[in-house]
Amino acid sequence: MKVNTKKFSERITKKISGRIVDPISRTIFEGSIYLDKSRISKIIKEPVSEKYYIMPGLIDAHVHIESSMLPPAEFSRFMMKSGIIATISDPHEIANVMGIEGIRYMIEESHKTPMRVFYGAPSCVPASPFETSGHCLDSEAVFMLLRRKDIFYLSEMMNYPGVIAKDIEIKKKISAAFQYGKPVDGHAPALRGELLKKYIDSGISTDHETITYEEGKEKIQLGMKIIIREGSASRQFEELFPLLMEYPEMCMFCTDDLHPDNLLDGTVRDIFKRALKKGADFFDVLQAASVNPIKHYHLPVGLLQPGDPADFIIVNNLEDLMIETIYINGVRTYDNGSFSFTESKPEIVNNVKCSPKKRDDFYIYSENPIKVIGIQNDQLITNSISAVLKKSDSGYLLPDTDNDILLAAVINRYFDTKPAVAFVKGFGLQDGAIASSVAHDSHNIIAVATSYEYLKQAVNSIIKAKGGLLFRNKKKEILLPLPIAGLMSDQSGNSVAKIYKKLNQAVHRNGSTLTSPFMTLSFIGLTVIPELKLSDKGLFDSAKFGFTDLHDN
Repeated sequence: MKVNTKKFSERITKKISGRIVDPISRTIFEGSIYLDKSRISKIIKEPVSEKYYIMPGLIDAHVHIESSMLPPAEFSRFMMKSGIIATISDPHEIANVMGIEGIRYMIEESHKTPMRVFYGAPSCVPASPFETSGHCLDSEAVFMLLRRKDIFYLSEMMNYPGVIAKDIEIKKKISAAFQYGKPVDGHAPALRGELLKKYIDSGISTDHETITYEEGKEKIQLGMKIIIREGSASRQFEELFPLLMEYPEMCMFCTDDLHPDNLLDGTVRDIFKRALKKGADFFDVLQAASVNPIKHYHLPVGLLQPGDPADFIIVNNLEDLMIETIYINGVRTYDNGSFSFTESKPEIVNNVKCSPKKRDDFYIYSENPIKVIGIQNDQLITNSISAVLKKSDSGYLLPDTDNDILLAAVINRYFDTKPAVAFVKGFGLQDGAIASSVAHDSHNIIAVATSYEYLKQAVNSIIKAKGGLLFRNKKKEILLPLPIAGLMSDQSGNSVAKIYKKLNQAVHRNGSTLTSPFMTLSFIGLTVIPELKLSDKGLFDSAKFGFTDLHDN
């Protein structure tokens, strides 16, 4: 992927000196790096007066930029402040909304930043046939994407039952990746035993959905690399850290889905620092944070070797990793808090098309007991809970805030259909509603509320705004508009983070104890992750891999 560096900065420095951190020889020495245009011409060991450390930049090995609610250029400003010089980015979210045109949009917007953004071809659009997406990328579309030089891999293969069953379309997508020599990312939460072996034998080489140490060890022993995830909604670092200590050559780090409030204190740099504090060897951590992703994905990113692209960061020490300066492709792109490239407004694209809803569109009629979606904090997985609810005089079921059983709804954003409704436990809201047009992976409108009236009001506010995040109760309404595909804002990252923080504070003041309530909300509809989920087509049981009745027979 070529970046027009002339519009970022002129190359001024030909020699940079300091304490050089060599990830290949696993040594640190005083010396100077000599640049010849965009590459390192030579590295000389010599005494220097500079006390700073020069080291490879960090890589986020799996991230959906759209989840930051920022377009690529604005997203990169936050990442680079943390020493992230490249991301392995799956444009799966916008592909579900806008198809190939959405992927092209992300690539073009990424040209506005010097940070390297390496995109994959989304493998599962839609994520499953049990939800409605804006587009479908079949094997022919995936083949055409993988031919492109700016597409570096086949993105996470979420349909693991289809892989195991040797589905024809899936086999074609994986074969296309092999044909062009590009790796295939996995997505296999809790998959073990013979089924896991079949999944890996198909050629899938990574997994970022690993939940337990035992699961991760089994995957590694079968040849799969584990991407340790520490995102806004799902955090596995503590559980999987021992794998880094035992198998550093088989581990990478990622954030996956990172919301605006975590962009400065939740990146790969923070995973790096936590690993060091827990006693990991510095070079083992650097291998996971830089070397492994560069080699696995065949990235044209430098590792501080002669002849490499001149990509590196300069830090004041190796514990806090405070970033002083960043060079990408031989260009000083960041220095002492200032960027050398200018801001530019993103293009606005949108397709929230559904009409406002009426209150009775959401009424739930069912016999007791019913199935309730059980939320788990800091996890994407849910469980199925049985409950008995009171009914209105008209016969529809009523939420029970005393027992934290609230209404949930998913509304098709692409055309008008009847909303899918169910009940959820674990949000803790006492009065009001939250709603969002960010709902993995098809990004239909999703909401949780303490009453049918609040549910209707929240959903209609999102429809009117053409996408966004919202909290409302009888006292206030807070809205973060997301006009770019209903996924991203056209405002500054600081502004987005400020409103997002207000949203979370409002939800917490209203009773929720979830770490990241909007991130948790966005995954209620993801049918490829266990157990009980709600798509725009109805209540879904992943254990049966099919729809289920609300009535708990």
